[in-house]
Amino acid sequence: MENPLLSVFDTPHESIPFSTIQPEHFIPALKKNIKNALEGIDKIVSQTAAPNFKNTIETMQNVGVLLERNSLILFNLNSAETSEAIQKITKRASQLLTQFQNDVRLNQALFERIKAVHEKKEQENLTVEQETLLEKEYKGFARNGALLKEDKKNKLREIDIEIAKLSLTFGENVLADTHAYELHITQEKDLKGLPNQVKEMARETAQSMEKEGWVFTLDYPSYVPFVTYAENRELRKEICLAYGRRGFQDNSNNNTTIILKLIKLRKKRAELLGYESHAAFVLEERMATSEEKVQSFLEELFLKAYPAAKSEWKKMEKFALLNLGLNKLEKWDTAFVSEKLKQALLELDEQEIKPYFPLEKVKTGVFEIANKLYGLHFKKNSALEGYHCDVEVYEVFNREGEFHALLYTDFFPRPGKRNGAWMTSYRGQKKGQRPHISIVCNFSKPTSTSPSLLTFEEVTTLFHEFGHALHGILANTNYSGLSGTNVFWDFVELPSQIMENWCYEKEALELFAKHYKTNEVIPMKYINRIKKSAHFQQGLQTLRQLGFSFLDLSYHGYQATDINSVKSHESSILNRVQFLRDYPENCASTAFSHIFQGGYSAGYYSYKWAEVLDADAFDLFLEKGIFDSQTSKSFEENILSKGGTEHPLVLYKRFRGKAPDPNALLKRAGLIND
Repeated sequence: MENPLLSVFDTPHESIPFSTIQPEHFIPALKKNIKNALEGIDKIVSQTAAPNFKNTIETMQNVGVLLERNSLILFNLNSAETSEAIQKITKRASQLLTQFQNDVRLNQALFERIKAVHEKKEQENLTVEQETLLEKEYKGFARNGALLKEDKKNKLREIDIEIAKLSLTFGENVLADTHAYELHITQEKDLKGLPNQVKEMARETAQSMEKEGWVFTLDYPSYVPFVTYAENRELRKEICLAYGRRGFQDNSNNNTTIILKLIKLRKKRAELLGYESHAAFVLEERMATSEEKVQSFLEELFLKAYPAAKSEWKKMEKFALLNLGLNKLEKWDTAFVSEKLKQALLELDEQEIKPYFPLEKVKTGVFEIANKLYGLHFKKNSALEGYHCDVEVYEVFNREGEFHALLYTDFFPRPGKRNGAWMTSYRGQKKGQRPHISIVCNFSKPTSTSPSLLTFEEVTTLFHEFGHALHGILANTNYSGLSGTNVFWDFVELPSQIMENWCYEKEALELFAKHYKTNEVIPMKYINRIKKSAHFQQGLQTLRQLGFSFLDLSYHGYQATDINSVKSHESSILNRVQFLRDYPENCASTAFSHIFQGGYSAGYYSYKWAEVLDADAFDLFLEKGIFDSQTSKSFEENILSKGGTEHPLVLYKRFRGKAPDPNALLKRAGLIND
């Protein structure tokens, strides 16, 4: 059978013909793609012409186009629509790609050409974007071993292959433990407190398993409502502890050994390259620049947030004792008590406002906001294929009506899809090529009696991922390696987090927050309460994020190899940011996919870092108007379209007119006064 992955897709916009692609196509295609890419590299190296930007750096950008496309398809499917076959193939592909990347990065003749261009760059009259690309390529080689002796290069290859395998296995183990658990309820009294839609969804889950009663799982839309609303404390405890045991049980999915191996390998790799730690290696190419600067940033936030968090915790304890009869708060109580307290203080019941946030209207709303800000139009095209029946494909057009991008949306949980929410791409943007972008979430499914109704947190999640998508959709650079989200890691969250701000603004909410039955616009009383909710327990929420950031940094700092027990190390780090007692059977690290499977190792702090940027940047929108055309045009031209073509601080200052002010975040969170 002909392998569709061996050629350019003959489809509208070269969209992916998912139905024609079989798992067995990937490895033969990737092997052929790698062979062709290496031949392309050989042509660059063997040419007799003296190295210059055009015949070396620019030519490299067009090597391995099909390899990049096919790799993106495979790894994206492994996250959103995996199977045992896909998982095995992804492991094999990961080894092949790591080997290929090392073959390129450790190609001494190629590096000599890049080095020659780098040394004579002043003679080439390069644009700022070309200078950035040259610097990125040179550093990319140097930071991947090009300056090492041959024996150390070989050691680096071995380490990279092992890291790639361990990271994939880590994610598979979390997914396996997530799907191995179910809470099967047969007595209706045990559902007390749960919203009707949640119960209906659990009944339909049970029916799909051919079981009586109701089934709850560790998937986010099932787990979170249960621990938030179920009045049965023992059942909250059971599912909560099950969630915390993922990757930490006495079974083949235990991730503790993998973590210890990963952090040691990452440190060993960094040391080979001349760095004290993995964090030092990573942070050299971040806005934060160093482990010390990140630690200082986190400590400063901790000092501001801790008093507020402690006060919020005492209020929770007092409320729980007086109103719920709980003498001591446990892990399985916090979401439940927090929701009750929010209802009491803000008169904001999540279940009252959910009917105003049907997924379809929220999606239409975020499209309309993008139209008001950036002139984009979204048109669903059912003729274009998705990889699952839940996936919708939209053509995106710019102000002039020209095709600008494809957007895939995938919103509901299912077996074979990992938890969480993310944006990714199937094709990057470069001169003459528009991008194919995807946003993936895990929202509550529609039931037989109601559409998918989002919690307000889910609304902000959709806006967040859509902000990432805009970074890809509006990209306008010459080279894909500098396009869209190819920016410093602690800058990448700015476009996503700034989008969340529109969820709190009356002018924006009135565009999409409409009751799914009556089409009534959300009443002002709810809008006011939503705005107030932005300050609710910000101290505790900040402390939680700081805890993960401290933990991440500790695993990747210079003392990483001193860690012998994942659980005891985690407890020692998180102790000062938690008010709950520790639970010996639970471990957050073993399911911390951001840093052990995703790309956030030594980078989890970037969420808080980017919050500073987004709070400061949105202040300008508030000052000028949230749909002010001049401000949105400046944000598009200086941030969204520019990708990584210049240093992010240069781009930010060009938009904002000044450096970001850290106090903007603290003020917005209500942790300090104006």
